[in-house]
Amino acid sequence: MPFLVARASRPHFWNSGRAARATRIFALLAPLALAACIVGPDYRTPAPPTGATAPLVSLNPVVETPSEPPDDWWRLYDDPRLDALIAEAFAANTDLAAAQANLSASRAVLEATRAGRYPTTTVKAGAVYGRDAATDEILEIVGAQPQSVWIFDDLLDVSYELDMFGRVRRSIEASREDAEAVAAARDAVRVTVAAETARAYAQICTLGEQIAVARHSLAVVSRQADITVQRHDAGANSTFDVLRAQGLVAQTRAAIPPLEGQRRSAVFQLAALLGRAPSHAPTEAEACVTAPRLTALIPIGDGASLLKRRPDVRQAERRLAAATARIGVATADLYPRITLTGLYGGVASSISDLGAEPGLAWGVGPTMSWSFPIQSAPRARIRQAKAAAAAALAGFDGAVLQALKETEQSLATYSAELDRREALADAQDKARRAFETGADQFLAGSSSTLDLLTTEQTLIIADTAVAASDAALAQDQIAVFKALGGGWRAGSKKGSP
Repeated sequence: MPFLVARASRPHFWNSGRAARATRIFALLAPLALAACIVGPDYRTPAPPTGATAPLVSLNPVVETPSEPPDDWWRLYDDPRLDALIAEAFAANTDLAAAQANLSASRAVLEATRAGRYPTTTVKAGAVYGRDAATDEILEIVGAQPQSVWIFDDLLDVSYELDMFGRVRRSIEASREDAEAVAAARDAVRVTVAAETARAYAQICTLGEQIAVARHSLAVVSRQADITVQRHDAGANSTFDVLRAQGLVAQTRAAIPPLEGQRRSAVFQLAALLGRAPSHAPTEAEACVTAPRLTALIPIGDGASLLKRRPDVRQAERRLAAATARIGVATADLYPRITLTGLYGGVASSISDLGAEPGLAWGVGPTMSWSFPIQSAPRARIRQAKAAAAAALAGFDGAVLQALKETEQSLATYSAELDRREALADAQDKARRAFETGADQFLAGSSSTLDLLTTEQTLIIADTAVAASDAALAQDQIAVFKALGGGWRAGSKKGSP
């Protein structure tokens, strides 16, 4: 304020010669700003670890193909109910909504950083009554007595950083890469939402199948127990035989409630994925009692296409790009920061003089700030930025290896379960034939009740194992699709990246 009061007394504190020099300074600095360099390393996409782009080693040609998988992989099941559930999850899932909000926040940060390319403008207006030492000194020079006065001002301040060494441009680059990394994180949530919705639906279906198998087994053993009771009443069986048959019935019945509870739990899990309260759970999904099955080979692609699909790999790569740009931001602090500043307005002792010639105040000129010659702090920040970039590079390699590991593991697990399912089906067929033969022999009186109970238990175990394997296969298939990184494009809203 003392400086402004002085200008009120001497409104033309810059004469025409000074104004001309300021104009020449600005004219010299403007081309210099245009020719300024950008310090710090330019980013280049790193090469993935050796062998990362090779064909996937766990491909099973019997059930899989190296062709590129579709993004909306769930449509391969040809199940309209599943398609509708995943579409609803994309629209209402709370985790996805939070990820979208995080992306909006990162884009706002980017827009704020981009504002550094433009001048900063500030409008100030105020009124102060009183005295200060600088004003008193000026008054004494002109022979006037110090006095208390009103000082009014209205000023427009403008400043513009010339960005001689690319600090602003590197900051924008880092913010842009940060926003793209957050977008990749949002896409990773889409992949998870699609897979987990399909997983919950498949669990409901396969548990329905297991419940149906358990009820069928209960009907079989109940029928045989009734036959045993009838034979006991006719004097052909002992009470011990009846108790053993009835015990098997009770044991088989006991397996049903846990399956029903698990199925109800899966319905609530699906409701949460759809953004619904338990009171609005999709109970209509319980109509499904058959595990979703593919009608064609699973397309899995190769390592190169996998790395392009996986959002977590893209997120790690964008983080590395942002960390590289921040090396440039830190390096720019080694050099001077030059800013052009200007002001225009009025400063006067009365409001009526603010717009008049005596109250006119204006100025323009460059300012420079430079941490020199002691630069230990900016150099430490450069070392910190380089270390962060090295960590980001290691994170990128780790993300690539993690993507490959998860995919190979899911493929290996799925292939092994297919072999197990085939062996279990063979065992089931033999157990059924043994039971049918044993039941005929029991009715003919050529085999004991114990023999019949043994074949019944073997058949129940075989049926249960096959149903559990069907459930495992459905989950393993979905794990394969999740590892392949599909679903984020299909889950994108129109107009969003």
